[in-house]
Amino acid sequence: MPSLGNRINEYRRQRNITQEQLAEAMGVTSQAVSKWENDISCPDISILPQLADYFSVSLDRLIRGEEPMRPQVLQGNARKDINTMVLRMVVDSSGGDNVKINIPMALIIAGLEMGIPLANIGGNGAANDAMKQIDFSQIVKLVECGMVGNLLEVNSADGDIVRIFVD
Repeated sequence: MPSLGNRINEYRRQRNITQEQLAEAMGVTSQAVSKWENDISCPDISILPQLADYFSVSLDRLIRGEEPMRPQVLQGNARKDINTMVLRMVVDSSGGDNVKINIPMALIIAGLEMGIPLANIGGNGAANDAMKQIDFSQIVKLVECGMVGNLLEVNSADGDIVRIFVD
């Protein structure tokens, strides 16, 4: 799992800003940002909520790197380039299977444009069954409108859990 420093670096690059620009926004030096990104030091606890807000992610996601963002629609320059985003699907079946699928949005868009069925990306079993139910063109439309975070979470009566999110 990537470190906090790796996540800060990744979020900064996604926003296409320099360490100096992030440092200015957080009220610290660019050397401090460099140390964060190289895991030499960590941001002060009072700066963590600022960083999470700045990157439009939850504090849990910033620190732990696991929890997907709450669904939200990003406006204007806060939107990410759709070609750098990833559709993530997690299937935890009651039978003990744990499947994680990460599909770059650029691949989904290319597949839709070429008419390639995307349902088979999930392989066999519960993931493939879940993939067949997804209308990828609608997901692309949502993301183009700025939607990020949890798009769907289903807890079935059988105990299966399916989560679909974009970040």
